Amino acid sequence: MATETESARRQADHGNGPQRDRGGARKGTPQGTRKRPPGGADKDAGSGSITARLRGGHLIGTYGLLGLTLLLFVIFALALPDTFPTMDNASSILSNQSIPAILALGAMIPIVTGKFDLSVGYGLGLAHVLAMQLIVNSGWSWPIACVAVIIGGGIVGVLNGLLVEFAKIDSFIATLGTGSLLYACTGWITDGARIVPGPHGLPPAFTDLYDSTFLGLPVPAFYVLALAVVLWLLLERLPLGRYLYVIGSNARAADLVGIPTRRYGIYAFAGSGLVVGFAGVLLAAQQQIGNPSVGMDYLLPAFVGALLGSTAIKPGRANAAGTVVAVAILAIGLAGIQQLGAEFWATSLFNGGTLLLAVGLAGYSARRRLRAGASATRRSLSPPGTEPATVSAAVAAPEQPTPAPAASTDDAPHTP
Repeated sequence: MATETESARRQADHGNGPQRDRGGARKGTPQGTRKRPPGGADKDAGSGSITARLRGGHLIGTYGLLGLTLLLFVIFALALPDTFPTMDNASSILSNQSIPAILALGAMIPIVTGKFDLSVGYGLGLAHVLAMQLIVNSGWSWPIACVAVIIGGGIVGVLNGLLVEFAKIDSFIATLGTGSLLYACTGWITDGARIVPGPHGLPPAFTDLYDSTFLGLPVPAFYVLALAVVLWLLLERLPLGRYLYVIGSNARAADLVGIPTRRYGIYAFAGSGLVVGFAGVLLAAQQQIGNPSVGMDYLLPAFVGALLGSTAIKPGRANAAGTVVAVAILAIGLAGIQQLGAEFWATSLFNGGTLLLAVGLAGYSARRRLRAGASATRRSLSPPGTEPATVSAAVAAPEQPTPAPAASTDDAPHTP
């Protein structure tokens, strides 16, 4: 017996015998059980369904607003076949909505960083009045006047950025206060009256900035396209845009990784001010008079376009392409309801309702992405053959130590 026991021990030491744990119990899979293969049909099917839902939701969120724009155009074209689907109507829409589109692109830049510039409407009014004042009453040449107005818009944007980033004033309050100051400056320049050119009018080269055409389309439409392309390159293809998006996502994290958040925040407001100054020059070329109260009419459409644009192309974040699509659907909708004979108050109703819809869609898109991400995380953490709910409960519950099994008397070595 002793010889057999020593032989068994030597075989176990060399790996030929049954393996035992510290308590003397045999290791291995109990009889009658079988290891479950990694993965499984249920998990694969569940993962596939989640992937399909995520892909479908992504396509709807990305191109849904663009599809709605085309659908709205088809509806108005069928309802107004003689007036709406015409080249004259298309040129009129592109011309009339170019300034709101440019202003929406300008308002979008601070939104990328999670801030809002409510002074864009007041800045537009001051910019176009200042351009008329310099050309008509001060005798400046129109190119120098336009450059001065655009630079002045950039200076106003830097002031907004300093108030928000260094004085730590909320962007709503800071830009609203700045806008009130700009409106006061507009009243001081005009003395509450309109600036009307003399009998010779404005220089034709200045008015051609808005009235001329290119390839049969209004030139302002190409301004919008060029500005959208420039902003797309800055935000999507250059480090500047990546930094701005990181700041808008989590300013504290951006600061911790070394991104100068204050400096880039000022850059965002300065870019918005430059765009507003350019829009003011175009408004002066369009109106050809200085109206001190015209700027506020563009504030709501600008924010509707910027916020609604964050639900398209790049859902969940402000982007130039989505803003252009949002302005297009607003332009088509307004043109359609006006040609159908809507009352004068329908424009405000349409803009306000669309703004509420834009904010609601943006919030829903954010919540949907969070739920989809949480579901995908639970699915990835679930072991084979385990439901996500069971995994969540297992993760939430503390792990209990498993008692070691008692040694079997049959496995104990026999002594002689």
